[in-house]
Amino acid sequence: MNTKEFSGRALAYTKARPGYPDEAIKYINALAKPDAVFADIGAGTGKFTELLAQYGHEIFAVEPNADMRDQLAVILASFPNVKIVGGAAEATTLPNHHVDVITNAQALNWFDIEAFRLVCQRIGKPNALVVTLYNYNCDEVHGISRYDKSTGALYRNPTVREFPNPIYFTRDNWILYFLSMAGVPQPSESGYEAYISEINAKFDHDNVDGLLRLDLTTKVYSEVLS
Repeated sequence: MNTKEFSGRALAYTKARPGYPDEAIKYINALAKPDAVFADIGAGTGKFTELLAQYGHEIFAVEPNADMRDQLAVILASFPNVKIVGGAAEATTLPNHHVDVITNAQALNWFDIEAFRLVCQRIGKPNALVVTLYNYNCDEVHGISRYDKSTGALYRNPTVREFPNPIYFTRDNWILYFLSMAGVPQPSESGYEAYISEINAKFDHDNVDGLLRLDLTTKVYSEVLS
């Protein structure tokens, strides 16, 4: 898992990345027994972890990037049931056969899938459930294929559910949304001004009364990996 791609983007990620709909979180919670122990791998700034933590589960939030972990600590400060772990999908540092549910949200496409599969088998209790969720925009074909490639490599016969997740952006959050993405030029880098101009042009074209709606869908995969 690349640990540097999101350095310098954690605050933008916290402020502008879409979260996940309540129905999706309720569904994932219902898949687990009440006293289930979770490992959320690639937890980022806690967009998913925070929502899951509200159900009271013991959660290990594993995140390799130091900037993201700093934001994660702020977001999860009021949840004593969550322990933040500096680790990666391929090397979580968690003990053997310790967790009931292994989750990853908007992160699987960054993992070495085969190494992650072995980690799931190592840290998971017998019949541990692996759950992947991500937001996608149906209009972005390449975005969907990126996620489908990684889920297709990990899962063999998953249960799949989808949940509508419309998001509304102000201009400021629209810009931050893109600046939170890996590979996008940062203010000190060449191409930044042209990139921001392009983002502003799309907002000008598509916004209604100062808000731009993005009709996202949250897709959830779950399976006990063999």
